[in-house]
Amino acid sequence: MGIKQIIGQHMFIGIQGHSLTADEKKFIVDNNIGGICLFGRNVAEPKQVHDLCAEIQSLRHMQADKAPLFIGIDMEGGRVHRLKPPFTVWPALRKLGDLDAPTVSFHFANRMGQELKAVGINLDFAPSVDVFTNEANKVIGDRSISSDPESVAKHASALVRGYIKADVITCAKHFPGHGNTLVDSHEDLPVENLDKERLESCELIPFKKAFKSRVDMVMTSHIMFPKIDPEWPVTLSEIFVKKMIKEELRYRGLVITDDLGMKAMSSHYGVDEIPVRALQAGCDLLLYCNEFDVPPQAVEAILGAVAQGTLDQAQLESSHRRILELKKAKITHPDPLDMSEVVKIVGHAEHLKIAAAINSGVSPDGLLPE
Repeated sequence: MGIKQIIGQHMFIGIQGHSLTADEKKFIVDNNIGGICLFGRNVAEPKQVHDLCAEIQSLRHMQADKAPLFIGIDMEGGRVHRLKPPFTVWPALRKLGDLDAPTVSFHFANRMGQELKAVGINLDFAPSVDVFTNEANKVIGDRSISSDPESVAKHASALVRGYIKADVITCAKHFPGHGNTLVDSHEDLPVENLDKERLESCELIPFKKAFKSRVDMVMTSHIMFPKIDPEWPVTLSEIFVKKMIKEELRYRGLVITDDLGMKAMSSHYGVDEIPVRALQAGCDLLLYCNEFDVPPQAVEAILGAVAQGTLDQAQLESSHRRILELKKAKITHPDPLDMSEVVKIVGHAEHLKIAAAINSGVSPDGLLPE
């Protein structure tokens, strides 16, 4: 296994359309790319999503690791909802917080997960476990379950368990919490004046609960906390990633960055600096969503850093092993179901009924306890 292939397994990339281009296939295979992130531009009706996921997974047989690819998507419910009807359209997480019935939250994630898994999507970048502590925060808003950290924690646990039961990999976001920010990290780098004590008493509570519930991944936020790390934002900070997540909170899952193409990153740091620094900080997976020319540059930058000794190859080899271990444990059936099965699951009448009830502010009838 060459170092370039080890680096590739750390990469999560976006693609351009409803199917893979010849160049995308070549890049994914040659570089042993670990995961693909789907967006609205990549998804239409269930058959197309099914065929795209099958096409992506077929490439594993030609890759160095022969490992299934992560196929991830942002499906939180509400306004962050990539899949449209006939997929079930799920309400925003705030509706779950208002209902305050963890059993409903479990079924929400479980039924959503069943539809994702059927078409071949094996990872959801969810749940968002941000605590909504600033009414003026439009970035998070109803994406947050509640302004009460204990309530967020309780429902985060139920959501994680629901996805896991559906055989979907879960990702708690945006560490250590995006619920207080006014600046959108898509547009610039938010700066928060909170200290460690404040995070411990509020923002970190749901993350700790999600970790105990065996969430598979945690996503870092692109936020600057000068009172905790005056030099680096969370994604690039050893204080946050290595010290807080991995040492203090003893989290053993994978740490993935938020999209490294966001202006919070690209307006303040160089294209070559960002991926190297994120790995130095302790991140395991690098997420590139919308800039198709940047992942090749990132691979070359990381290669250069390893050659110069500024990035520890042993650390990359260790995280490479952990990535493959998670895939082996969690992606036991990489390929989508047959379309004859998919049509029975996607937009199932029971799923539509549950979503409609939650949206109306009532608990759905007949849900069995977990």
